Amino acid sequence: MRPADRSAPDAIDGRVWIAGMSSGQRRQGSEESGTRTALLDATAQIMLDEGYAAVSSRRVAAQAGIKPALVHYYFRSMDDLFLAVFRRGAEANLARQQAALREPRHLWALWEIDIDPRGTALLTEFMALANHRKAIRAEIAAYAERFRETERAALAAALEARGGAPAEIDPLVATLFMTGISRILVMERALGITMGHQETLELVNLWLEALDPAEGH
Repeated sequence: MRPADRSAPDAIDGRVWIAGMSSGQRRQGSEESGTRTALLDATAQIMLDEGYAAVSSRRVAAQAGIKPALVHYYFRSMDDLFLAVFRRGAEANLARQQAALREPRHLWALWEIDIDPRGTALLTEFMALANHRKAIRAEIAAYAERFRETERAALAAALEARGGAPAEIDPLVATLFMTGISRILVMERALGITMGHQETLELVNLWLEALDPAEGH
């Protein structure tokens, strides 16, 4: 069990009410707190293991090994908790994307991010949650467009370096195809569906090899 965060009021017994404050004025814990990080980790893990619908303040607290009231000390609502989990993952993925662009074969590195099973599974849960939470929906849309534009620019540059794209290939459309293919592969694999996967991966590999060949080829 993780130790209680000493910055939280009444951390030992988990009470979070502060005399003279309404719930709307409730103090929030530090973003650098180990307890806050544990809550984010716990929420993400529950979403991966059981789906977003299994997330509740009591379930998250139990997973993190803390008192349930501390969930609301750090997050005013469950929407705030979900947003914090999503933003942390989105920023980490954008950082991975920038690191991938510095790799010698950056299109391959970007593809590895696209087919990461954990990231795709968590994003799928957030997309399902977004059907019921407008704030989550807006956040996902903003992140997806940032991520897609970076991939589009990288693909456009690779095509230009190889003499330009054929007229029928729009880098943005190609990026969308790659994103869709990667998501379907990960989602189906989680269900035990693998028909056509190997053939699809081989085709993607051919495309990537043509656009981002090993040095000297």
